[in-house]
Amino acid sequence: MRVAAAGVGPWDALIREGKSKVSPTPPLTLGSDLCGVVEAVGAGVIPFKSGDEVYGVTNPQFVGANAEFAAASAPMIAPKPQSLSGVEAASVPVVAVTAWQMLFEHARPEAGQTVMILGAGGNVGAYAVQLAANARFHVIAVVGSNDVEYVRTLGAKDVIDYRLSDFADVVRSVDVVIDTVGGDTRERAFGVLKPGGILVTVVSNDFVPARHDVRSVFFYAEVTTARLSAISGLLESGKVIPNVGSVVPLEQVRKAHEMLAGAPHPRGKIMLDVAT
Repeated sequence: MRVAAAGVGPWDALIREGKSKVSPTPPLTLGSDLCGVVEAVGAGVIPFKSGDEVYGVTNPQFVGANAEFAAASAPMIAPKPQSLSGVEAASVPVVAVTAWQMLFEHARPEAGQTVMILGAGGNVGAYAVQLAANARFHVIAVVGSNDVEYVRTLGAKDVIDYRLSDFADVVRSVDVVIDTVGGDTRERAFGVLKPGGILVTVVSNDFVPARHDVRSVFFYAEVTTARLSAISGLLESGKVIPNVGSVVPLEQVRKAHEMLAGAPHPRGKIMLDVAT
């Protein structure tokens, strides 16, 4: 694939530092999210042909995308949504699929039930808010002060600024907690679940729920053609919008990783523009 754009995410830093449980040890080419044009296909690959615009991820090891050309696994890519630019499309796969799986495959709430999203202003959290709102769940978003109005525009009905109040003091009987924060925040979130409720997290699995009458799930995201295609429909209809943050050229990938480490940058997915 000729790469047009590629994403940069926290998992890239873990892989770079040799801390990933799914990736090979360095040296390697970082990057998983990507968008581009198919140059050639392997034997037996039916859905795609040379010249197709596609987006998705490279492989289950989450490496290889931060380059002008990359090999991608066919079951992990899909046709690019035509309404999105290459940079926008490449910002979607991992974070949007993560939110999709958290909500619809693990939590599986029913219409009208309450979903509390921890870190709702982040990349995964913002998709979770949009997906939950579109599915007619009642969304409670927990964010910092700078993201209060932003998550309201995404569909959150109730917004809690964690700098001003503790959600554990004001929220009760939640059906689902979507956790993108972890730590003490996650531990306190168990207290707001109703009996039989569920907390879904992708932060870490090194925790023990404080209650025996609720469930918890940890998982690794799995980007597939089917999941991407479902999300593509929402993107094309405008029901879900991507959130691109900083965009830097491929040769400034170091700068992108400095942003991951805390250098100032705007809200949204950090992206590499490879085509220009």
